[in-house]
Amino acid sequence: MTDPKGFPLNAWYAAAWDHEIGRALTPRRICDKDVVLYRRTDGGVAALEDACWHRLMPLSLGHLKGDQVMCGYHGLVFDAAGRCTHMPAQETINPSACVRAFPAVERYRLVWLWMGDPALADPDLVPDFHWNSDAPWVGEGGTFYGLKCNYRLVIDNLMDLTHETYVHAGSIGDDAITRSPFEVTHTETCVTVERWMEGIEPPPFWARNLGRPGHVDRWQIIRFEAPSVVAGDVGVALAGTGARRGDRSQGVNGFFLAAITPETATSCHYFWNFVRSFRTDDEELTKRLTLAHVNDGKGVYDQDHDVLEAQQRAIDRQPRQPFYNLNIDAGSLWAHRLIDGMMAAEGRGPVKDPGRDTASVGMAAE
Repeated sequence: MTDPKGFPLNAWYAAAWDHEIGRALTPRRICDKDVVLYRRTDGGVAALEDACWHRLMPLSLGHLKGDQVMCGYHGLVFDAAGRCTHMPAQETINPSACVRAFPAVERYRLVWLWMGDPALADPDLVPDFHWNSDAPWVGEGGTFYGLKCNYRLVIDNLMDLTHETYVHAGSIGDDAITRSPFEVTHTETCVTVERWMEGIEPPPFWARNLGRPGHVDRWQIIRFEAPSVVAGDVGVALAGTGARRGDRSQGVNGFFLAAITPETATSCHYFWNFVRSFRTDDEELTKRLTLAHVNDGKGVYDQDHDVLEAQQRAIDRQPRQPFYNLNIDAGSLWAHRLIDGMMAAEGRGPVKDPGRDTASVGMAAE
């Protein structure tokens, strides 16, 4: 199997919310590469290697000069394509003087960077994240920059929602999640985990937002798009009103969204949002759902943050591979397969038969 700490490079990764990038130099570390982002005068986003050609000084410590970046150490200037346009104390510019420029695209309220071969950077390959920007969905969102865990651990967390029963007890957690069967399907680029819980008592979060008494039908339809985007279609409707057949008019519906960008082998940037199609004009509700406070004063995303960083610390102290897998891990195992396949296609190590993992996937998907 490919290195579980690795990541494909020929892919679009979220680097920032679009409103975070302006006429200033913004550093990021993405896929173990230091990048500096800024907005050109024409409104487009430029992304350069954050290391001057001359002495590797971070360009993010320099300043903008029009649409170009001046190094704060010796004054070399680089344009948005990464070419050096000025060298101090000499008229001739060394033709090799350049820094790498990364393709950048703005879509779905995020800035996405392509970290691999720029010739392959097709904007149509930006992962589908339209719920983050398109009506009727409303939500504010946020980011954990430098979350101290490997990005695949976040994918595992979101592809198996049985953890809600234990990590998010008192808000969205419920024993019905662990009791209910689920189905895993996949294509060459996506994995979907679908679970329905019918005729159950709604957990507190959903009962509060539904605002009507009675049993409900609850759904969790989680879609992973390789290498690192997850969109979870979640909600409840009054039991027996047709939600499973497509009629959600007697319920409330939301999507949890995650664009997970590797920072290093043991850290990542986690762009998250919870968007909804109910009470979309209620700005106070938007703020409350963004904070998502529960009984102990920590939000749902904060609880996951704590678990994921604790898991990474445990891995660092007592590394063993592979993890032991249960049937509930089927979705994440297929997600890992797609990621490993992308890395193999880049020539970054063969994907071997994972043995026990294959058996676990087969049992859980049946």
